[in-house]
Amino acid sequence: MKFECSIIVEKPRQEVANYFADPKYLKEYQDTFISKELISGIEGKDGAVSKMLYKQGKGKMELTETIVKNNLPYSFEGHYHHKHMDNTMHCEFVELETNKTKYISSIEYTELRGFMPKAMAYLFPRLFKKQVQKWLDNFKEFVENQK
Repeated sequence: MKFECSIIVEKPRQEVANYFADPKYLKEYQDTFISKELISGIEGKDGAVSKMLYKQGKGKMELTETIVKNNLPYSFEGHYHHKHMDNTMHCEFVELETNKTKYISSIEYTELRGFMPKAMAYLFPRLFKKQVQKWLDNFKEFVENQK
């Protein structure tokens, strides 16, 4: 399953990329985010591996992020592993004008494990895209409200 979401942020590309790159801001636009902990490598660099925790219902969901290619402020690619699925995320930051940046997030689920994840992806693929678009919209609002 593949899909793409995008937003236009009324800020310069470098500023948008800086907010994207700094994990301390994740909680500002990902409403279920709890924490991010570096496991190996150098934070923000290619090959870095981090554990990310999110609220999921009454429990927690753990993801492992591996940075595939960090070419910020232009692009970023990461691989995300969960016990039920794997996906890649490729983000591009395109400067439209001096103070306007298009942020494009391309997601590809490369493996779904178990009946429920497969059923959800087959029956409700829009839910996956809706969640990503929500986080992008939240990111836009957060960044544009920074001074």
